[in-house]
Amino acid sequence: MRRLSVKTRKKREIVDITDEVQELLSGSTGICFVHVQHTTAALTTADLDPGTDLDMLDAFEAMMPKLKYRHPHNPAHVPDHILSSLIGAAASVPVEDGTLVLGTWQRVILVELDGPRDRNLTVSFVAGS
Repeated sequence: MRRLSVKTRKKREIVDITDEVQELLSGSTGICFVHVQHTTAALTTADLDPGTDLDMLDAFEAMMPKLKYRHPHNPAHVPDHILSSLIGAAASVPVEDGTLVLGTWQRVILVELDGPRDRNLTVSFVAGS
C-alpha cells in the first residue's frame, strides 16, 4: 500500500489527483484502489472541462437541505459529512500495463468539502490478469 498526501486550498474544491495516482503504479495489470482517510472529503472520477469543477460544487451545495443538524462537534459541517458519504470515500480504477484505464475525459478527483486541509489517501493495487 502506498500513501498520498494532498494539500487543499479552499473550503470546497475539486483536486485532480490522476497524475499523482498514476505515478504510484507499477507496470502491472489489475485494479487500483484509492481511499481518502477523512469524513469531509470524497473521491470519484469526473470530466474536468473548464468550469465543470465549479458546476459540480454548485450542484453538491444545491443538494444539501438547510436543516437543524444535531452533530455535537460542529453542526455546520454536517452537510460535508453527508456529501462525503453520498459521493464516497474510495475509487477503483482498472490498470493495464501500469496505466490507469480511464475514459477519454475521465480524471480521478478528490472532492474537498471542508478545507483547506492536508488530506491523506491510501493507494492499493491488486494484480489481475
